[in-house]
Amino acid sequence: QAANQHLCSCLLPPLQASALLSIVHRSAVLQLLLLKTLQSRTFICAPSLYLYQDDPPEFDKAAEDVKKVKAKPTDEELLFLYALYKQAVVGDINTERPGMLDLKGKAKWDAWESRKGMSKEDAMSAYIAKAKEVISKYGL
Repeated sequence: QAANQHLCSCLLPPLQASALLSIVHRSAVLQLLLLKTLQSRTFICAPSLYLYQDDPPEFDKAAEDVKKVKAKPTDEELLFLYALYKQAVVGDINTERPGMLDLKGKAKWDAWESRKGMSKEDAMSAYIAKAKEVISKYGL
């Protein structure tokens, strides 16, 4: 992550505070999204970097709405949603499995690891479907 920040600070002109910089590392290719600054300029940094489309509005809405349900979903439902969200946003798991004393961390890691190989689009679709199911079950 520090290397990514250094890379971006070297390649990018200064951006105004309202600009959005999102760095995603997936499949060993750094993808960089720069939304327009207040001056409506878009910067593309290097040939190996390319504009990455933002998550679909339906995915973002589902992610926000599922946090607002009236009752807490079950641990299984939360793990299922967590795994799909991480797979959709990050891709295949890219961290070491937590130690044996970190039970919550291991459960989350195992859930995400179980989605390994699932495409971002499939993970988003499954996340949206599960989020809708959870929202209809517990209400907003």
